[in-house]
Amino acid sequence: MKPYRQSDYDVTNTVQVSSPAAVTKAVFDTLAKAFPEEEFTHARQAYVDFERLFTGKWPGFLGCDMVYHDIQHTLDMSLAVARILTGHDLTVDTDERLGAGRAELGMIVALFHDAGYIRSSEEDTMYRHGAELTQSHVGRSAELLKSYLPTIGLADKAELASAIVHFTGYEIPLDDIQVDDPLDRRLGHLVATGDMIAQMADRCYLEKCRDRLFPEFVVGGVNLLDGDQPDETDKADQPDQPAWTPEELLRRTPMFFDQVMKDRLDGTFNSGYKYLEVLFGGKNPYLESIRQSMDYLQHIIDTGKWDLLRREPPVFSWQPDDEDAVTIIQKLAAEDLKKLAG
Repeated sequence: MKPYRQSDYDVTNTVQVSSPAAVTKAVFDTLAKAFPEEEFTHARQAYVDFERLFTGKWPGFLGCDMVYHDIQHTLDMSLAVARILTGHDLTVDTDERLGAGRAELGMIVALFHDAGYIRSSEEDTMYRHGAELTQSHVGRSAELLKSYLPTIGLADKAELASAIVHFTGYEIPLDDIQVDDPLDRRLGHLVATGDMIAQMADRCYLEKCRDRLFPEFVVGGVNLLDGDQPDETDKADQPDQPAWTPEELLRRTPMFFDQVMKDRLDGTFNSGYKYLEVLFGGKNPYLESIRQSMDYLQHIIDTGKWDLLRREPPVFSWQPDDEDAVTIIQKLAAEDLKKLAG
């Protein structure tokens, strides 16, 4: 193990989560601990197809031009999901195990949970950037899963996969997602848990929120201040509202984490992250990393020393142009903010 965690490595600093080959090996080595006899043929093919899709090699689609929800995020998330599913079936009673079939489906859903950000070739002129699909991307991912699973021999699981992927998003209230079997619902909870904890445990999570997630939100039409804005008739009686800026997004991040822990991770998802502990000697490196980041962020907020966020993580975004992918999304966000300002 390296003496310090590298920016594109997992929480253990042993798996390069920007490398499809490295993650694929780590994932199936992990799953073998709970499912030693399984080959996971469909999921292995899904890793091949996922890489083709995200790198612009899938006919009919552009690559993934997102800079926060990029190929590294999905690979990192899929590794977290594999660990959670493995820990789950090593921990629970026999009649509560998900089994190899559900685990494989969960891995495929994990790989394609953000595929909805990827534009088809026909949409190249309809949208400036994949970020414009932010508020509909989960539904688009569901549709892609419906069409993809039959091509790898899982047509009977296509509808289920298209429902489970919605646990990773906010387009449908969690209680309204139509899943009949309690074990399928639990699978959705565990996949969504992996999604949340992997991105927040990223070594450069704070810098990525500031430099990458914020412009994705802007271009996607997401403004976390919307609910705080007073009506026109009340503005005279209200104090000035904070500006929608990268710093304001970070100021709200500790509150967001607390709410996610309460409502989703410890609430609806029933603390599914606890299944990691059997793999890590009773510890949870994901939560440890997240809490370390939140403590550091709170120090920055309290002191105003925003210059302490100085990591420059590598970019793993498909971009056919010569211009840097982060620069492109930031320019688009600046244009949109200027329009909003009038």
